[in-house]
Amino acid sequence: MARRVPRSGSRHPRVRPTARTIVSASVVSTAEPRNAAPKMKSCWPMALAEIRGLIGLVRPGLYTDDSITRRVNRENILLLGGGRALLMQLAHPKVAAGVDEHSDFRTHPIQRLRRTVRMIMAIVFGDRDTALAAARAVNQAHGRVRGKGYRALDPDLLRWVHATLIDSALVTYETFVKPLSAREREDFYQESKLLGELLGVPRDHFPATLRDFNEYVRAMIAQGAVRVEPRAADLARLVVRPRLRLLPGPAMVPFEVVTAGLLPPPLRQQYGFAWGGAQRRAFRLMVIALPRLVAVTPPVLRVWPLPGHNVSLAPSLSITS
Repeated sequence: MARRVPRSGSRHPRVRPTARTIVSASVVSTAEPRNAAPKMKSCWPMALAEIRGLIGLVRPGLYTDDSITRRVNRENILLLGGGRALLMQLAHPKVAAGVDEHSDFRTHPIQRLRRTVRMIMAIVFGDRDTALAAARAVNQAHGRVRGKGYRALDPDLLRWVHATLIDSALVTYETFVKPLSAREREDFYQESKLLGELLGVPRDHFPATLRDFNEYVRAMIAQGAVRVEPRAADLARLVVRPRLRLLPGPAMVPFEVVTAGLLPPPLRQQYGFAWGGAQRRAFRLMVIALPRLVAVTPPVLRVWPLPGHNVSLAPSLSITS
């Protein structure tokens, strides 16, 4: 029987009550911890000592340890989908403007991916206090982001950012780990609504079903609400070819190929990625080889955190810096 958090409010209305059901998003507004999220030293992805310091035995969280959300998100290979999610976000002109004008993206482009990973891990794998502290830290940071014609707390922008994370997680998992059943995909989407609500998406803004969600993503691109403008194209180069001290530019070519291969074809074309025979063959080779490699990788290397453990807000952890 999955362990559950004692309810502090009504059950999330969109999530069907199964053994993998998560607790209510209404806890966000009740008894939240008052301390701000503490700060973490800069590292990518994290130093081993810091990772060990963040792991503790499972205490009740917003997601149960056997939920499809935890099963998908604990796969380390999902980091390969980070570039896809970032580029889909930047393809929304207002998101690109907010990122460019209110962050250090041009000098530290990988920071946004790191912050996103830490936020998701804290909410999905943290205990209740950790998850709520992470969500509040992100919302406080977003509250300061506004400019001409946009604000980060705009529900429509938040819905798109949330959609890029969920869509990219599903695409990356099914490409490089294994296919999910239709029920598992639907459950993953329904459970993701709690994450979205924690980050400020009103519950009536979510597409009702996974089919509706897929149509929303498709329509945003097809109808031009999401499109690659010059600013997004400029920022995208920093994502796929970041200036990293320990890695020369050519070492990032496989990541660029993976990112381009995972992107929806219209966005791949708009970003101007080379996608000839060589790139397609390289991507196809990864699609064949990586799932086999993942299948034989020991859990201690393949997933984080291991089942039966969770993520804590250690004194050095910051979600927003």
